[in-house]
Amino acid sequence: MFPKKRQRTTAACRSSSTLATISSLSDVTLTEISHNPRPSSPMPDDRPSPAAEDALHYNDAATADVVLRLFIDASSPLYSATADSVSNSDLHVYLHSDVLRRSKYFSALLSDRWIGHVHSPEHSSSSNRDLFRLNLGVAPAAGSIQLHLIVLELLYTNDFAAAVDSASKALDLLPVALELLFEECVRWCVDFLEAVPWTEEEEKRVVRLIPFLSEKESKELVARVWPSGEDSCEAMLQGLISSAMNSYGNTAFVKAFVGKILRDLSSRETAKRVLEKAFRKSLKTVKESLEDYSSPVFRGDQNETEAIQRLNLHKASTNGKHLLWLVERMIELRVADVAVREWSEQAGFTADLQRAFGDDAWRNIVPGLPAVILRCTCRLANAVSAGTILASRQVRRKLVQDWLPVLLVCKDNVSPSNKSLHLELEQTFLRIISTLPMSDAQELLQRCLSFSTRNVEDCPHLVTAFNTWFRRAARPLKPYSLFDQ
Repeated sequence: MFPKKRQRTTAACRSSSTLATISSLSDVTLTEISHNPRPSSPMPDDRPSPAAEDALHYNDAATADVVLRLFIDASSPLYSATADSVSNSDLHVYLHSDVLRRSKYFSALLSDRWIGHVHSPEHSSSSNRDLFRLNLGVAPAAGSIQLHLIVLELLYTNDFAAAVDSASKALDLLPVALELLFEECVRWCVDFLEAVPWTEEEEKRVVRLIPFLSEKESKELVARVWPSGEDSCEAMLQGLISSAMNSYGNTAFVKAFVGKILRDLSSRETAKRVLEKAFRKSLKTVKESLEDYSSPVFRGDQNETEAIQRLNLHKASTNGKHLLWLVERMIELRVADVAVREWSEQAGFTADLQRAFGDDAWRNIVPGLPAVILRCTCRLANAVSAGTILASRQVRRKLVQDWLPVLLVCKDNVSPSNKSLHLELEQTFLRIISTLPMSDAQELLQRCLSFSTRNVEDCPHLVTAFNTWFRRAARPLKPYSLFDQ
């Protein structure tokens, strides 16, 4: 997922590759100690008292025992000298070894391990104090020296709350704190980042910094920016679709929003799998509800049976609306090939629909159910006839063959207010029939005679379909010579 985390123990263990990576993140470069000597760290009994430590101040030349030279590292490939960069590229900061030891990096540099072999320390001309001179090279980027100065001052003040007041500032200071091994500053920056929102650009910076944190430090950040499993996106979409269909009173706005998320999703294959799963689930519920309604098991008194029948119809109607929304999303994303195939294999379902719509019991309970079912059929059939979904000959034939009887029952028993829907589906079925072999078209066209009206001129789609078939039938038999070449 990301590079192995480096161990922050002493400055000596930092690799040049790690330094280069952090430098690109926030302007930190290699640090070195000068050849000017400094004494060993004082023994525990020689350390200043707490009162003396409180008296130490940042950049106080009068009491400092360390002079740190901050300079722009001219050896960096990013270096480009300008008048401004030269004038601000070399600063001296007066510091105190007892405070610097809060940084594990400086603690290592000031240890006997590093300075025990060097000559006696240099003496200041103004006092008998021993001064030790350290050099810290900084990457040539805007604000890099200033960021180091802020972190150095935090060694004295501990005022992290004032210094880290935004995610951007935390991201600026964190690489410097990591480079100097200033653990308290690292923890504060990480805790701040974990608790506040980020911009997209800030998130990219967080992701680039995570490999340089320990596993414990980065745990919450990793949980925020990396999925917990491979199917996280799929599970999230399933939850959104389920909530859009079942959990809100006014589902229209929620469905519109979820539809936008599906359109914007980068993985079309993920959207396809999630929508197909939801489609199958809703279709199964509608089918089972209609089956229970069409073939009821009579138990108890009449009132109880009627209540169960009403419940079955309401369940079918509600899930039918969900089904229509899913079909429209699948067609919109061009992932409805499985839906078309399954819709064409519903001989039992269409038989139940014919029985249900053949009586009048549903009219006062779910008057909109037939229109919902026909709209699902119409959307899928239109997509097939337009070539949006490339369906096989078998699927096209079965789609018309199984759903044509449902259309005919609805025409005879459903309110004329859906006349435009019926006409659209008639036209679509006839277009699909025109794509089939003549033998299939001959069989299906004969079932479409009920599309005719009192005035022949009012059904031009039916006239055109038959004229097309007879024009093709009038051609002479196919010459075998065409296939012998």
